[in-house]
Amino acid sequence: MQSREEHHDVVVVGGGLAGVSAAVAAARLGSSVALVTNRPVLGGNSSSEIRVWVVGATAHGTQRFARETGIMGELFLENQYRNPQGNAVYWDQVVLDLVRAEPNVHLHLNTDVRTVTTSDDDGETRITSVTGWTMGSEIETTFTAPVFLDCTGDGLVGALAGASYRIGREGRDEHGEEWAPEQPDDELLGSSIFFSTHDTGRPEKFVPPSIAVDLATTPILANRAITTGDNGCNYWWIEWGGELDTVAENERIRDELWGVVYGIWDHIKNSGAFDADTLTLDWVGAIPGKREYRRFVGDHTLTQQDLVSQRTFPDTVAFGGWSIDLHPVEGVYAETPGAQQRYTDGTYDIPFRSLYSADVANLLFAGRNISASHVAFGSTRVMATCATQGQAAGTAAHLVARHGTTPRALGTDHVAMLQQTLLREDAPLVGVRAADGADLARHARISASSELTTIDTTPWATADTFALDRDVAIVLPADPALGSFALRTVADDGAPAELTIELWTTGKPQNYAPIEHVATHTAAVAPGAGEAVVDLAFRPEEPCNAVVVVRRAPGVRLVLTDGHPYGVLALRARTADDEQFDDHIPEESDQPVTDWEARALRGRSFAFTAAGTSDAWRASRVVDGYQRPFGGPHMWSSEAGDGTAALVLDWAEPVDVHEVRIVWNDDVDADLINLHHHRTHWDAVPTLARDYRVEACVDGSWRLLDEVTGNRHRHRVHAVTPVRTTSLRVVVTATNGSPFVTASAVKVS
Repeated sequence: MQSREEHHDVVVVGGGLAGVSAAVAAARLGSSVALVTNRPVLGGNSSSEIRVWVVGATAHGTQRFARETGIMGELFLENQYRNPQGNAVYWDQVVLDLVRAEPNVHLHLNTDVRTVTTSDDDGETRITSVTGWTMGSEIETTFTAPVFLDCTGDGLVGALAGASYRIGREGRDEHGEEWAPEQPDDELLGSSIFFSTHDTGRPEKFVPPSIAVDLATTPILANRAITTGDNGCNYWWIEWGGELDTVAENERIRDELWGVVYGIWDHIKNSGAFDADTLTLDWVGAIPGKREYRRFVGDHTLTQQDLVSQRTFPDTVAFGGWSIDLHPVEGVYAETPGAQQRYTDGTYDIPFRSLYSADVANLLFAGRNISASHVAFGSTRVMATCATQGQAAGTAAHLVARHGTTPRALGTDHVAMLQQTLLREDAPLVGVRAADGADLARHARISASSELTTIDTTPWATADTFALDRDVAIVLPADPALGSFALRTVADDGAPAELTIELWTTGKPQNYAPIEHVATHTAAVAPGAGEAVVDLAFRPEEPCNAVVVVRRAPGVRLVLTDGHPYGVLALRARTADDEQFDDHIPEESDQPVTDWEARALRGRSFAFTAAGTSDAWRASRVVDGYQRPFGGPHMWSSEAGDGTAALVLDWAEPVDVHEVRIVWNDDVDADLINLHHHRTHWDAVPTLARDYRVEACVDGSWRLLDEVTGNRHRHRVHAVTPVRTTSLRVVVTATNGSPFVTASAVKVS
């Protein structure tokens, strides 16, 4: 046996997506980081060992413009390029390559941390070291650092350090949460094991093992949908153990879940109810994917009200948008549906005060163990959201180590420094402006070869029409105002002679559904092809998204398009007959983001023209501080063309340029998935600039600083040979398919 000691600036324990994001974030900023995990692969519940698909704020496309950027966004984009078929083994390598690319990350796989030492010399408890045992290598390593992150999910490191935590459900009186039980209890969300199958093309038999559960003796057949086309996390409802201690009883829970899996497969193969003769099992998980255990106590506990009200936190460092998704404690044996869900109207903030311990001075955390009530945890627990927390906590850990402070002091006295550091790295923040005083681009005059200044989808009109047998809506930027609005229609004989057209706003800038009613108009509809025209007469106090709602009118059809400017969104009101994209069951029907859905019209719009000039896509938007849509697209867009355009920065006096950062538009409204839930037909996001060059004007001529071909990334950092110049330009010669060239931010230093 060997014993070793390592000292680092930051120690991260837990190699799920929260821990990976934390380690990479701190390492990129210059910290020496130990990433310690007890599994042979990274990715936690998303890895090939467990195979939970990575979901987050998009909620499978329910929330709009909500996909995570930052490190989690990098993983989504790279996986989309390498692994569009959703192979779990390929995903392992995407995550591993992200970590291996960082020389400051010292990775310790198969290393189980069981020992934590602390001190309280100054009256505050601090972790001084953690010790891990590396299986197979027989190495015991003690890790020391000024700051530690518990990203273990179960929260073992923090618990051993004496950090306060909760297990189970709070009573309703504690936080006043509607969905909390009357009295506190120990109930949890259960764990899951999945399986996958394939068709061999020849008859295959299945002899069930002795542990297989007879489904006929359970409520499963009556309350769960079983089909032969499902694999892996499609069976999210194979869940059990919520009535137990999900750590202490982990082995018992695994055995029961194995019995359920083999019982389901026995039913599929041998009941005669399925065409499954040539199907065979190719994988069954051996490790329960845990949903819930310890939740640490921070300086703020996120609650149901924080999420549902979309509370704005001054120390926001991440965001979520998945529904509050709670499951019956009986799991797969429950007589009730598998999920109770409540969606927020859009994304919600996660404050930094929920990411550090209230009583261990140098402990941060990220993942399903953050400071949240059981109800709020029902949303914050999903992995893409955990990754956004990880990047925030890892960034904070770097700053804590560099400045010799504590997480609490950082969040109290230097939260702006934390937020601006996150924004510089394009981390996932919604509604926070970048305001880096060292950014030379903020002082430049910004122009472009062309700017989109009109809101007109008619150039993409098709022969297809949409029958107004339900309400529909169009989300579009009101910047600075909306006046005459003309909607192309086709009216059948006997159709209504007028349409009811309403104007709504979205309530909060991160929302994309009609929330607050502004005005109601009527528009005449002529027989045959024509236009319905109204004067919206809307000039908001500040630019925002507006929603034009067109009410149901049988016999009237709207002309459909096959394209639109970025930030314009078509919605349709959901009806009871619509196919459900997801298999969770919403608890309530009055949820705007589920009452109005965009999936069926993704990439399309209704043909309309909004008169007047729009400032929503001006070149100057690349320095307005917002790096993702928020009350408008907040990006430069060229006019539609062949995908070639240039963005120019001019300074009144010469500046010294060392680095150029570009945040391209990677279409955060596109719902990407790492595994097999659904497929997206392109490998690189079409809105991304594919081929471009960065140039500086020197002695009256343009000098090439850097050139990129085949780009598939959102955030590009160009460390250039230092140059003194008064003009810089970014010339895009091709996109990955979009007719518009779009960029969210440009930063120069």
